[in-house]
Amino acid sequence: MTDHPLSRRAFTGLVAGAASASLLPPSLRARLAARQPEYEVAVERDVMVTMRDGIRLATDVYRPARDGAPVPGGFPVLLERTPYGKHLPSRSERTAVRVEPYGRAEIAAYFVTRGYVVVYQDARGTYASEGGFTKYLSEAADGADTVRWLTRQAWCNGKVGTMGLSYAAHTQGALACLAPGGLAAMFLDSGGFSNAYQGGIRQGGAFEMKQATWAHRNALASKEVQADPALRERLAAVDVRDWFRPERFPWRPGHSPVSLVPAYEEYLFEQWTHGAFDGYWKQKGLWAGGCYDDYADVPMVHLSSWYDPYPRTAAENYLGLKARKRGPVRLIMGPWTHGDRSLTYAGDVDFGPASTIDGDLAEDFRALRLRWFDRWLRGMDNGVEADPPVRLVVMGGGSGRKNAAGRLEHGGAWRWAWDWPVPGTRLIRYHFRADGSLTQATPADEEGSRTWRYDPRDPVPTIGGAITSGRPVMEGGAYDQREGPRFFGSTVPGRALADRPDVLVFQTPPLTEPVELIGPIEVRLWVSSDCPDTDFTAKLIDVYPPSADWPDGFAMNLTDGIIGARYRESWERPVWMKTGRVYRVTIEAFPTANRFMSGHRIRVDLSSSNFPRFDRNPNTGEPEGRWTTTPVASNTVWLSRRRPSHVVLPVAPPREGDRG
Repeated sequence: MTDHPLSRRAFTGLVAGAASASLLPPSLRARLAARQPEYEVAVERDVMVTMRDGIRLATDVYRPARDGAPVPGGFPVLLERTPYGKHLPSRSERTAVRVEPYGRAEIAAYFVTRGYVVVYQDARGTYASEGGFTKYLSEAADGADTVRWLTRQAWCNGKVGTMGLSYAAHTQGALACLAPGGLAAMFLDSGGFSNAYQGGIRQGGAFEMKQATWAHRNALASKEVQADPALRERLAAVDVRDWFRPERFPWRPGHSPVSLVPAYEEYLFEQWTHGAFDGYWKQKGLWAGGCYDDYADVPMVHLSSWYDPYPRTAAENYLGLKARKRGPVRLIMGPWTHGDRSLTYAGDVDFGPASTIDGDLAEDFRALRLRWFDRWLRGMDNGVEADPPVRLVVMGGGSGRKNAAGRLEHGGAWRWAWDWPVPGTRLIRYHFRADGSLTQATPADEEGSRTWRYDPRDPVPTIGGAITSGRPVMEGGAYDQREGPRFFGSTVPGRALADRPDVLVFQTPPLTEPVELIGPIEVRLWVSSDCPDTDFTAKLIDVYPPSADWPDGFAMNLTDGIIGARYRESWERPVWMKTGRVYRVTIEAFPTANRFMSGHRIRVDLSSSNFPRFDRNPNTGEPEGRWTTTPVASNTVWLSRRRPSHVVLPVAPPREGDRG
């Protein structure tokens, strides 16, 4: 890799605030500036593109024009495939200075006027496209067929780039598994499953209930519902929050929030009831990790965020593909919720002006993508290849005060590195002790344990986290871990989760100097239960001390994870527990990046539920989504020299100029 015009050492240090742009050499600042428009725009709507099985997909084509007529000749093409309506705005297409999202036609115009053809396509079975919609499973073939069709058009110069958020990133990852000729660059924003079984649909064997809230909301926009006003009215009247009351479970086909739309209900239960990692999960479009060798070798960016469902996807794709491809492959991470890369806050926490893409990596997200595509689709010498491959925002370092919006000023700043995790990171074990402490010292006790009772009818409520599409039941982001009316399932408003009898808390003493954690978090436990199956959960928390603004302190969630005990040995072949036996389980939490300041504590909470983010384990060992009873489980974590339950924390090296 070519070195950056600044020293490698300088770029692995902190890039703080929007003012950081002034630190760059004038020549580089000039290359970072967005190019000015050169063309007008001509559009042809609802071009029907035929797939290999004869189904036709509706496609809008935006072309460079002058004097109202398309310019002859070929241009590079930017493709976005979406189930959300190719004619509708994407809520994430906004900037720090424009709150109202840009329409897709406006985004197309931004690129088209600078020398690109932009193509939007309705996914199979949605809006103007033919066929039936089955979530995720037709995107590989349909995407590859579309790329091949594009390269045969006179207005395409043979190079196709892909872009898009969320599902439109999943469509990119799916087609890349087939590596169609002509695909030349990609920008995957918050999606492109590395493994949907471990992030996006399930995690650790548990089903993510956001798939149900997504299904209801998008069923309302489906063609069959829009064509039937009476059906639309009935579906809109469904009280989704009421359906999530524990006593209304288990749902069944024909008895769910989406039973009025059988096609959506069918794939929901298909995802829910495929508990083991079987052939269903190994399909292209759901498991890029299974076809990295065949994956397209093109320049690509994988972007996600700490409070998004896809930071694990982005990091795994970065690692898996950079090792096999010429690339280049890039990774960008920040402290946002899903697609909110221009907001400084997530939930009740603000990360400061240096936490967005706008003004730090580029003028805005449009300019960031333009620079990437200009280099790899148009061959412009703009310095992209010299950028450090990993750029991420490390949370923390703020004042800790309450700002005018009532949010915690946690702070954050960019850190650029040459790999992931940050080179020099040390993996340090912090052990859980029976007295509730979290320490690097190995337990000296011969025996030690903590036990709690997990009742599926009274699960630990979800308070923030890596969530999207959860409304009206749950929200992603960072929050004080305290029950309240905003959080579904809260039974004692104002009660800290730490005070629940089914939550075990382990924390360090107040830190005497800052500690920066960057990377994935792994919790290794020795456990037992009096039930054949149960879940174990872990949550990493930055604990603020009490202050004038936060008299009880502020317990800020960073990341969490879950494991179904039946999957402790194998994702493919579940094995049930026996009463009295002790087993080892590993919880893989999503990656994060946070600077714990002096006076703060590092805390890990252990429990057995996180609902409604994850489906509740009934403790019976019955098939997922089809259980009949919910006995209370007595679960134990063992804490001794022989069974040293612990968390592995990725402690990053000091930043440039960091004196602790």
